[in-house]
Amino acid sequence: MANSRWTAAAETPPVLLRRRGPVLERAILDAALEQLSTVGWGGLTMEGIAARAQTGKAAVYRRWPSKEDLVVDALQAGLPTLDEATDHGSIREDLFQLCRRVRDAMFSTSGFALRSVLYECDTSTAERFHGVIVRRVIEPSTQLFREVVCRGIARGDVRSNATHELVFDVIPGLMMYRSKMCGSEWPDEDIAEMIDQVMVPLLCPRTG
Repeated sequence: MANSRWTAAAETPPVLLRRRGPVLERAILDAALEQLSTVGWGGLTMEGIAARAQTGKAAVYRRWPSKEDLVVDALQAGLPTLDEATDHGSIREDLFQLCRRVRDAMFSTSGFALRSVLYECDTSTAERFHGVIVRRVIEPSTQLFREVVCRGIARGDVRSNATHELVFDVIPGLMMYRSKMCGSEWPDEDIAEMIDQVMVPLLCPRTG
């Protein structure tokens, strides 16, 4: 008898939460990011998102006809905002603190979700996310690195011709490469080493 009760309980479907409007939509968007960050693009399903959000599958499909549409909105809503580069008094410290913020964004739930899209999607699928990635990631981070470098030029600790576009790709490129290929989680000491061994020699005025 005890076994029968246990079997019946195990087969009982999960209780769905009664939410509507923006509250439900936010729960679905959050669930999409959480699922994407844990199971990856290949394992992401609308059914799994609905279960994580504790809602019905129909509620998800009414709002988003495909997981691509849903993930676009989830990334748009969930990616952290990079809108300020605080002046810490030197190019080294400015870059170090900015890189720590970028690192924290990379390893947030939305950061893991974004990397899943970048690493797993084929070219045609990835094109669906291009606009969001440019607007929410590439343009803001490039602008902040540009701001830091230009501040350093005005301060005198960065050479005046250090504003080439390739310069602003160095830190994001290194962080993404070593994260994917080397499994680095970019602890503070690794960020400091990148700044001291790569960026400071690249940016500082040449002497002699």
